[in-house]
Amino acid sequence: MSLLSDTDLKAALTGLPEWAAVDGKLHREYRFADFVQAFSFMTAVALIAESMEHHPDWSNVWNRVTVDLSTHDAGGITAKDVILASKIEAVAGKLLL
Repeated sequence: MSLLSDTDLKAALTGLPEWAAVDGKLHREYRFADFVQAFSFMTAVALIAESMEHHPDWSNVWNRVTVDLSTHDAGGITAKDVILASKIEAVAGKLLL
């Protein structure tokens, strides 16, 4: 899988307005109502990531989840990261009503 060009990355980010390219990774922070909601989000995302064989670098502190996506084999951001970010947004959208 090849790295996204700057143009393609900018275009992808228009569809992911809360995400940013930071240090060669797609980056986003989420805030949930509480730890249970944050952990529910992470559980749902983990199942999607596993099915894609593409796993996020992430952390959780109480109600916050920080997500960084990059394709390690490619050395940066690829279409696979954009696809996973979109799926993550769909999960978050269901929980952050």
